[in-house]
Amino acid sequence: MVYLGIEITILQSTTAVHTAKEIKQQPELWLDIFDDFKEKCNDLKSFISSYCGDINKILLTGAGTSAFIGLSLKGNFYRTFGIETFPVPTTDLLTHPLDFISKQDSVLLISFARSGNSPESTAAAELCDQIASTCVHVIITCDGQGALYNFETRSAKFTILLPEASNDQSLAMTSSYTGMLLAGILVANYQNIETLEAQVHLLAKCGNEVISGYNDSLVDISNKPFDRAVFLGSGPFYGTAREASLKLLELTGGRVVSTMDSYLGFRHGPKAVVNENTLMVYFLSNNSYVHQYEIDLIKSIRADSNPLWSIAIAPSALGSGVDTDTEILFTGGNSIIEEFLSVAYILPIQILSFHKSLNYGLRPDNPSTNGVIHRVVQGVNIYSPNGIFN
Repeated sequence: MVYLGIEITILQSTTAVHTAKEIKQQPELWLDIFDDFKEKCNDLKSFISSYCGDINKILLTGAGTSAFIGLSLKGNFYRTFGIETFPVPTTDLLTHPLDFISKQDSVLLISFARSGNSPESTAAAELCDQIASTCVHVIITCDGQGALYNFETRSAKFTILLPEASNDQSLAMTSSYTGMLLAGILVANYQNIETLEAQVHLLAKCGNEVISGYNDSLVDISNKPFDRAVFLGSGPFYGTAREASLKLLELTGGRVVSTMDSYLGFRHGPKAVVNENTLMVYFLSNNSYVHQYEIDLIKSIRADSNPLWSIAIAPSALGSGVDTDTEILFTGGNSIIEEFLSVAYILPIQILSFHKSLNYGLRPDNPSTNGVIHRVVQGVNIYSPNGIFN
């Protein structure tokens, strides 16, 4: 058996088999998630109709990678529900709850968590219950034994448990991230679920083509001597860029220092990070209006900076006059809704980060050689708010 071009015996000897399998399985997992969601969709419609009529604020929350899902989904939820929508990490919600919720708020709290066992997951949900006038919960998780899945909320709760394969065994979140992101998109578009099947199948097709067609190119890029990386994305791809930055940092054990920004934001100072050891990665929109700003920035980087290598992850070829070193193209991507495209766009970076981890002699399933990071965060104490709501 071969995963990401490597025999399973070698993957086992390098403690890499879980990460490789969990990256490769994602397109099939997306189809399973969609099929499961179709069966639950009528129940979700009834839940939203019964409990969400007075909602005036939507919060999308999670910790670490799970928090970045909200960055990709906030626009979709706002456009669909017409309600102010904010991506707020549990790590912010827990320390400064009154910056996001008041006693007058009726909140729909959508929580994302792989295991749901990070202490912040249930603590943040409990704080929202305590503060808001009403807090309706939608929980999207990968672990039916986890604390968040089994958390007893004060108000109504709807739980979406993803297939067991989504519950990554490796430290870095891969299947769990894209699976929960897809589930969140389906929740945002629950009223039109019957129209989205073709989108999900095209998404899975694109994913499989990228995994099989670009693995060798990504191996070659991983061998290049970059020690810093920049990821740029706007709209739903802002969340993708944030996750890509963390994935490379995690899987290389901090040996590659990475950062991210939007295309326009990057001009306002952060461009200073680019040097001859930098990998530039561009996540490109299929929206022609947005695309103009992206192309301007790519041309600017080529003209006044000297990165080691650049990758364009795009729905179609960039054309003449736009110079990047590698183009990773999602065939049919111009027909995929942007939020759906954000699910698949992370695949090349997962693969690149995996191979870079092996290049450093690390164990991708657990790349933290000094034990600084763990699959479930450790050392977080939860403190009583001591009447701050009064």
